[in-house]
Amino acid sequence: MKLSVVSTLYNSKPFLKSFLKEITESIAFLEITDYQLIFVNDGSPDDSLEYLLERKGKLPQIKIIDLSRNFGHHYAMQIGLQEAKGDFIFLIDNDLEVSPSFLIDCFKVMNEDDNIDVVYGFQEKRKGKIIESLGGKLFWWLLSKFSDVEIPKNMLTERLMKSSYLEKFLTLGDSNLFLGGMMHWVGFNQVGIPVKKKGRTGKSTYDTQKRIALMVQAIASFSGKPLVHLFYTGLTITFGSLLASLYLVLKKIYLGESVQLGWTSLVVINVLILGVITTFLGIIGIYIYKIFNQVQNRPNAIIRKIY
Repeated sequence: MKLSVVSTLYNSKPFLKSFLKEITESIAFLEITDYQLIFVNDGSPDDSLEYLLERKGKLPQIKIIDLSRNFGHHYAMQIGLQEAKGDFIFLIDNDLEVSPSFLIDCFKVMNEDDNIDVVYGFQEKRKGKIIESLGGKLFWWLLSKFSDVEIPKNMLTERLMKSSYLEKFLTLGDSNLFLGGMMHWVGFNQVGIPVKKKGRTGKSTYDTQKRIALMVQAIASFSGKPLVHLFYTGLTITFGSLLASLYLVLKKIYLGESVQLGWTSLVVINVLILGVITTFLGIIGIYIYKIFNQVQNRPNAIIRKIY
């Protein structure tokens, strides 16, 4: 049996020493001797690459894929999965929020049933301060409302996969990646187990702007429901406007000059309509941009060098 561990690098230097120690200890506990540790350098601005090149001398199982620039977390993970050659593939972030010993838990569950193809982690209770917690809840609530496929809430990056499952997953040709949704869409027999994430040391590289971008990416690239809701919302507004117009006309006919139809109400209605139209065009624009990305048929990331 061969195991491939896949992780990405972006400001990862503070965590790498502990991560390598813990992941190799977990692999040794499982008595796996044939393995590779794949790290994808996603344009990391620190010296993560140099550190791993130094460690590679003593730990030859390390394989480093150096991308030509920063392409984004999900695109870097996809490249790492494409390079994984193991019978089992373990995907994990190296920031130690999830302990590398989670690998042991995954194998324990997978060994209980040969029919299990994927074991993934999920949070029963979200970590972090109230803003981070509420933001995460909002993300998964919106995703559940708009997704065409039911995706488990609070699903994590960390997961153990069989090569037969990964082979089918990699046949997907999406340019707009949301790996969590895509991995669940593929199907197969997937089992989730609860994980308690630790507090991160240092500032997270996922700021509010990136979290919002991920939410838009997840919804727009994984579901057409926003366009359907947009259509029905437009019908509702149109129907409501007709009723309001009819009410004003009838009121003017029956009450005559006692009814004053001022310009203020017209301005408010026009501003409302402008806002609705702008929002609708923005949603349509997002989907057109996704289509544009897809038909360009560019690679999702460029590899500079493989060590």
